[in-house]
Amino acid sequence: WRGREGAPYSTLVPSDEVTINYRHGLPVITLMLPTRSERCQFTVKPVVTTVGAFLQDVQREDKGIERAEVFATDGSKVSHATLMEVLLMNDFKLVINNTAYSVSPPVKDKLSSEHATEMEDIKSLVHRLFVALHLEDHQIRKERELLQKLDHLKGELLPLEQMKARIMDSADAKTSRLLWVGLALMSTQGGALAWLTWWVYSWDIMEPVTYFITYGSAMAFYAYFVLTKQDYIYPHAKDRQFLHYFYRKSKKQRFNVERYNKLKDDLAEAEESLRRLRQPLHLRLPIQEINDKD
Repeated sequence: WRGREGAPYSTLVPSDEVTINYRHGLPVITLMLPTRSERCQFTVKPVVTTVGAFLQDVQREDKGIERAEVFATDGSKVSHATLMEVLLMNDFKLVINNTAYSVSPPVKDKLSSEHATEMEDIKSLVHRLFVALHLEDHQIRKERELLQKLDHLKGELLPLEQMKARIMDSADAKTSRLLWVGLALMSTQGGALAWLTWWVYSWDIMEPVTYFITYGSAMAFYAYFVLTKQDYIYPHAKDRQFLHYFYRKSKKQRFNVERYNKLKDDLAEAEESLRRLRQPLHLRLPIQEINDKD
């Protein structure tokens, strides 16, 4: 028999050198330790024990074992992540150092449907217990990763937030000045029309002038709608002008608005993930204890 590299192993030992028996429902694998020259029994839990964990137990028992692998009968290597329950369904070859052991697991009696259902319930319970025992470590590790991500994002956002605040102050000041200039122009126009009506000309002369001024204003508002697809509403017009000044100033200051928005979205997503991770149902803690930890 040849290994994965194509080179034959020095010895191929018969199957009686490695035996598998079931004791209290669990498989017991008995094999000869090469350097200690004594037989050793390994009880495995097929539902949770993997092939890699079993091989590590064998190597820990005999420090002289430099190589321990499992191969299928066709010569393909069995992954260390494979459960022992799957491995024990078929014959396989156990390779220790340069010796290959042919192993034939015993065929278990067919279980009744009731007993099979009970075994499935036991497997499900074992799986839930395994998840519950390792859930806290996973949550702590995930929380640490999220906190590190939050610190990193806040560190990148800090200079951008400061630059954004300066740009917003400048844009707000320009927008306010523009509003005051508009008020000053309207006041000047009203005063000029009153002066021309009562002191220079009469209302008969100024009435057509005011009509065309009103008509020109209506045309200006209609042109605003054509260009912006929005009605001329003072708060909306103010916000539009503010954004115009903000983006123009951002371009001059080389403030990357898209990168800032992306960082803000990532920060909000990380904070939401951390909040969900710290929910009482996830941590299995009372709400008061959660608040104390925060």
